[in-house]
Amino acid sequence: MRSSNPVFTRRGFSREGGSAGFNAPSQAGGPTVAQGNNPYAQPGTNPYAQQPGAAPRNPYAPADQQQGEWAPYAAPAGGRMTMDDVVSRTGMTLGLVILAAAASWITFDGEKSLGLGLMAALGAFVLAMVQAFKRRPVPALILSYAVLEGVFLGIISEYFNTYVNGAVMQAVLGTMAVFFGVLVAYKLRIIRVTARFQRFVVGAAIGFVLLMAVNLFAALIGGGDGLGLRSGGLGILFGVIGVVLGACFLALDFKQVEDGIAYGAPKNEAWLAAFGLTLTLVWIYLEMLRLVAILQGGD
Repeated sequence: MRSSNPVFTRRGFSREGGSAGFNAPSQAGGPTVAQGNNPYAQPGTNPYAQQPGAAPRNPYAPADQQQGEWAPYAAPAGGRMTMDDVVSRTGMTLGLVILAAAASWITFDGEKSLGLGLMAALGAFVLAMVQAFKRRPVPALILSYAVLEGVFLGIISEYFNTYVNGAVMQAVLGTMAVFFGVLVAYKLRIIRVTARFQRFVVGAAIGFVLLMAVNLFAALIGGGDGLGLRSGGLGILFGVIGVVLGACFLALDFKQVEDGIAYGAPKNEAWLAAFGLTLTLVWIYLEMLRLVAILQGGD
């Protein structure tokens, strides 16, 4: 299943150049995917479908390694992605975000440096878009994104903390709580990532982003908070919606990582997984920071 995370959606851990991917159905004896979630499971849509009477094969193995049955195949160059790879790359990426945020917090005055923070945010956005449209993960782009995102988060966090003391710590704890809560719920299958779930999250996210864009445009023209969607009672409502959407993205990302490991995605795809998870955690943190500020009367 493809994640709605734009990074995962573009690359999709798909088959490319003979490497293993996992946006395809499993065959007998291999990892299974619920048929209702599998776009290749419907009749006539499976590009890996077997001819009647043919022995099942591994659709993820390179063509020259098909063995007529579901069996392991030679690992792609660099090996297959593992959970350790995902954890280590995510730790490196998030570590850079945190270090850059701490450095910018100490170095810059939040209120006087908002322009610099916005420039860093714009730079991070550009790098994120470049990586999203790359066919393969580029570690240098991902780590550069992490540094710029960290600079922005440090400045904006210092700014919020000036007016709402303790808001940053509460937002960090809230983000951690959401992450581990979704992880536990996903592992216990309390949250089930289905095609319907994915469609709902994608639709809700598009609507949310469009509303926030309209609100920002109205604010630029008329001043204040535009349509009032980021302050007061409506601000609380949309802050909660933003956090919930972030939690849903986490579930989609966990599913994508789980499938990638099960189906033998190349090892370098761990960088893409780390990038996608970092994007989602930054989203949750910013929504949580805004929500805490509103609840404490600092909007």
